Amino acid sequence: MYSETTGSRKTLGDVDIIYHEGIYHLFHLVLPNHDYIAHAVSDDCFHWRRVENALHIGDPGSWDDSMLWTMHVGPDPHHPGRWRMFYTGLSRRDHGLKQRLGMATSDNLYTWKKSSVHWVDRRSDLPYELPGRPPQPTYQFDGKSAYPVGPDPLYYESSIDEGRHWVSWRDPFYYRDNDRGWLLCAGRVKDGPVVRRGCVAVMEETAPNQFSPRPPLHHPGLYDDIEVPNLLNLRGEYFLIGSIREDAKIRYWHTSEIGRPWQSYDDNVLLASGNYAGRICHDDKGVLLWCFFTPGDDGADRTVRNLMPPPKRLMCDPNGRLRVESFEGFNDRVTGPLAINRLGPMKTARPGDSVTCDDGVLTLSSYSGFQAFLFNDDADCFRLQATIRMIDQGKCGLVFRINRSTHDGYYLSLDLKKGVAQLRAWGTGDEYSGETMMQFQTLQSGFWYNPVAGTAELRLIAHGSYIELTINGRVILSLADQIFSRGALGIYAESTKLEVSNVKLDRLTSPVQSDEHLTVG
Repeated sequence: MYSETTGSRKTLGDVDIIYHEGIYHLFHLVLPNHDYIAHAVSDDCFHWRRVENALHIGDPGSWDDSMLWTMHVGPDPHHPGRWRMFYTGLSRRDHGLKQRLGMATSDNLYTWKKSSVHWVDRRSDLPYELPGRPPQPTYQFDGKSAYPVGPDPLYYESSIDEGRHWVSWRDPFYYRDNDRGWLLCAGRVKDGPVVRRGCVAVMEETAPNQFSPRPPLHHPGLYDDIEVPNLLNLRGEYFLIGSIREDAKIRYWHTSEIGRPWQSYDDNVLLASGNYAGRICHDDKGVLLWCFFTPGDDGADRTVRNLMPPPKRLMCDPNGRLRVESFEGFNDRVTGPLAINRLGPMKTARPGDSVTCDDGVLTLSSYSGFQAFLFNDDADCFRLQATIRMIDQGKCGLVFRINRSTHDGYYLSLDLKKGVAQLRAWGTGDEYSGETMMQFQTLQSGFWYNPVAGTAELRLIAHGSYIELTINGRVILSLADQIFSRGALGIYAESTKLEVSNVKLDRLTSPVQSDEHLTVG
């Protein structure tokens, strides 16, 4: 997990990652001040080294002299070898109530220069133009003056006298399809219920660094804002990814052609609550999805204690749905196997509790209540892979980082019929603290469709504070928690019999933190 500065008032904000010549470049906000956009580099997505900050707020009187918000970095399609960063700025003059977009350029991804902006009145010859409409502004980044890009009042809220009385126009994302380019951002339509106006706004790049307003790319009519939009094409289908403040989830929509309605699948959530501000990155193996995670309360307060988890591999499955898979970089973190042929009961065995191993297949049963069967070795960082099949009705799950004396640790319940996973931290508080001595905290829940009820292929990763559960190849839980750091690992059964096969248990190298490598366990 990457963080800003451990133990300080600063925390990580929205992230953006670009992959170039074997190096991942991370650009991120620093909260709460938003004074600069930070820059870190990595060659494995686990160890990060901070380098010179990319941008700082402008001098007093500048359009971005108050705060810098979300950015997007990509290659300049008009100048090979050059990079463009579109970013959000706020000014002191209007008390940060109006968000605007600016641009900076770089020839090496390390040194950035802000571009000035001017706009010219001219009529576009593209089909978006309305008959009888006055000439519309085309915004051009070229240094002639210093005015940023704001929303067009024909399509979007553009005045603090409208809607919520502050203007949404942030989180830029540049997308290019052949010889056409679009600049997306989080905007709001002008009409409708105030808290349902959130949309993905768009401008088209009609000439190098010139952007003309267009109608919203997508307006679901549900949300206050659609934050941090992303657009990509996989297997001939367009996918639009956005983060929703209402439930702190990363969602997506799809369409076969830009201009047609965007549609949702019955499950369009990419990551469980607490993961937010998703950004995509193209590397030499495909597409990665990044985000930050806010521990506690399902990420209710996303301005403190943020961490950046390892990325997820973004895939399009055979039925056309997006899914996130565990990052293959964990393979390089394996240091060796842990023993799997010996398991013992966590608590005193009772009639009906049994465990057998036959040709690598474990059979576990508990018909007199709850029983967990623990592997012989304790571990702090590990990856467990197995196929679990319920033979009888009942409950099952995993336990890990368990104290063998107190049974404190993490309890992961798995409903293999309905497809529900719930992770809880269950421990013991201070002595003589009465009812509060029982410490019970639900950390995260996730859901999946189970094609074969009662059976699941699972993978559980614990790597420092990072915890990840994959079911049938799809990441279901992804979070950070530091309550328990080491202990026993096992499988539990409650009034049921389980068959556990294809078991593989590996020890992972522990994360490190140093001045050179800013990773957090």
